[in-house]
Amino acid sequence: MFNSDVMFSSKTDLHATPQDFFNELNSEFTFETDVCALPENHKCSIFFTPEMDGLAQDWRGVCWMNPPYGRTIGEWVRKAYESSLNGATVVGLLPARTDTKWFHEYCYGKAELRFVKGRLKFGDATNSAPFPSVVVIWRPVTQSEKEAA
Repeated sequence: MFNSDVMFSSKTDLHATPQDFFNELNSEFTFETDVCALPENHKCSIFFTPEMDGLAQDWRGVCWMNPPYGRTIGEWVRKAYESSLNGATVVGLLPARTDTKWFHEYCYGKAELRFVKGRLKFGDATNSAPFPSVVVIWRPVTQSEKEAA
């Protein structure tokens, strides 16, 4: 039995990226911008806070994205996909919700998927997350790939 009050509450909307997990990905990708961060937990020297509204910013270069996991997650995933169409590489840490519209429209068949073995512990949590995670990698799309799509 799962606790829907915890799993779907606004208290769990933000999940601080585990530092070791980020470090491993950063050694592979060398991130330039954290597109949705809080001042106290940003992972890159360039970062967008909620006040800056990362969805309204232009994402360039190599971006790290651990978005809020609430109702707006689809907007973040769409922005990541669209940013790859415009030349950015975006690596996102997402809940593995393979049944959602956003997963099928912007991840499946459009990005590299790396399913995380086990459950992550976010931030200062003592317990693992109640959901599986996936790392989604949107790479820049070439002109010929755009035309074929």
